[in-house]
Amino acid sequence: MKIITLALTACLALAQWNAYAGELNLNGEKFQGDFQIDSTFTRDGKTFEVSASGDAGPYGRVYLSYIFTDMIGLKDRGEFTGHAWTQNGEEVNTATLQGVYLKDGKVFKMYSFDLVSDGVVNLALGTVDFVAKTIKFDVTGVETGATK
Repeated sequence: MKIITLALTACLALAQWNAYAGELNLNGEKFQGDFQIDSTFTRDGKTFEVSASGDAGPYGRVYLSYIFTDMIGLKDRGEFTGHAWTQNGEEVNTATLQGVYLKDGKVFKMYSFDLVSDGVVNLALGTVDFVAKTIKFDVTGVETGATK
């Protein structure tokens, strides 16, 4: 009886986990971001700050700033936070940027969830090449079901 109860509990827990995992629905709105790194610096050799500017699909001209850290000391991966400011015609938006990065050969991969002031949540997958001074993203909107 204990084995049946344990198995049933495990099945219910797995079903609940799958329900949460299934909630990440991409809404099909996709665009690319293409940026040039304007500056990068560090004050302590551990935290790095990067500024970039470029174009990002429907948002037009975008200015990015990131702070890259390695809080748990993994050396080839860590986390970042950032902000963006955009202007497309008269429309201005801001965004908060957060995610993780990892070194992949000569480039860094970025995985970011971004909240935009227009209420959109974006999933951005990017590549940073510090030698070429470029950041490139594939961005997809995330369907949240929430209305602004």
